[in-house]
Amino acid sequence: MLAAVRRIGLGRRLIVMGVLVVLLVVLACLALVLGDRVLAPGDVVASLLGLGSGGDNFVVQGLRLPRLTLGLLVGAAFGLAGAVFQSLLGNPLASPDIIGISQGASAAAVGAILVLGWGGIGVSFAAFAGAVVVAGLITLLATRNGVAGSRFVLIGIALAFLAQALIGYLLTRADVRDAQSALVWLVGSIGTVKGEELAVTATAGLVLVIGLILLAPRLRMLQLGDETAAGLGVRVTPTRLLLTLVAVGFAAVATAAAGPVAFVAFVAAPIARRLLGGAGTASALVASALVGAVVVTGADVIAQHAFPGLQVPVGIVTGIVGAPILLGLLARGNRTRGTA
Repeated sequence: MLAAVRRIGLGRRLIVMGVLVVLLVVLACLALVLGDRVLAPGDVVASLLGLGSGGDNFVVQGLRLPRLTLGLLVGAAFGLAGAVFQSLLGNPLASPDIIGISQGASAAAVGAILVLGWGGIGVSFAAFAGAVVVAGLITLLATRNGVAGSRFVLIGIALAFLAQALIGYLLTRADVRDAQSALVWLVGSIGTVKGEELAVTATAGLVLVIGLILLAPRLRMLQLGDETAAGLGVRVTPTRLLLTLVAVGFAAVATAAAGPVAFVAFVAAPIARRLLGGAGTASALVASALVGAVVVTGADVIAQHAFPGLQVPVGIVTGIVGAPILLGLLARGNRTRGTA
């Protein structure tokens, strides 16, 4: 009986993963084919292999492929950040865009743009530093008497409001043109992709993924409770700190590359868990990364092509799509608790 249940669970996981991968492939094809210059699929394949015409090669390899790659990386990173935070703290509100991590990165980036006059990779490093500083403050303030998920979230929300106030102050004091460039970054955008930024994002993401793979078994044990995890040989406090650092790293890398793309980290893990039906930690993490990549890639396709003659930042689309999804998840959760 147990073996049959396990086979059913494995079959469901394989189907869900397969569907998400196919959906990603379809969205990637659309991202490479569509644009001001619509290309045939054969021309796209030839350009990817370096066999197309000069113009096609530039459009595909120089413009569309880097943007697609950044969208995939950012979506997966946000999805993993939200999944780790929510699993680690046992709180569905424990998402980087709720507990102040994204806001801290945004405040530092806006300061770098408006005060220091930085651009490009400098803004990315400033955003990363801002996320790490806020995460450090939250951890320091929330772990004085042991880690509590609710206290962690509440302190993060308070720091998020503080960071938002700082952003508002900087914007009101800035020149209109500088403020406009900062606002584009604040809503989340992957429209301009530079090679060095893409390389930094990919390298940092790979290092964090390796770290998460090593820590994933301990995350599963921590979900059983601190006492149980300690009984199984897990050093609870150092492990929590390492997992928090990895989650912050994912959020910081994604925010540094594309800005605080709304709702992706918040909804990726809940959607993945509902699709999987309560699968293990490893499967949930992989599915969360895939869902995040699907959300960002799909939103970017919509942002580029849904409004003729106008390209909007991807963060606006994820906000429009993400808010109803969040409300639906909350409503479904309330109905489930009401019938329990």
